[in-house]
Amino acid sequence: MKNIKWVFVLYAVLAAACIMAIGIAVSEKSLSLAALSVTAWAVVMGMGFKTKKKYREAGKL
Repeated sequence: MKNIKWVFVLYAVLAAACIMAIGIAVSEKSLSLAALSVTAWAVVMGMGFKTKKKYREAGKL
């Protein structure tokens, strides 16, 4: 692994933060925060996979 792809590090940190927010929402018994966190997690993961596909097609991976 020669270069760090910082965009993927950012996506990973954001996804981990969303998962932590789900745990906080469960502990606070907040259904709205849990739903928002799950939605944000799905969006971040989708963006990460989309970006990975673009990098792969461009030959950058």
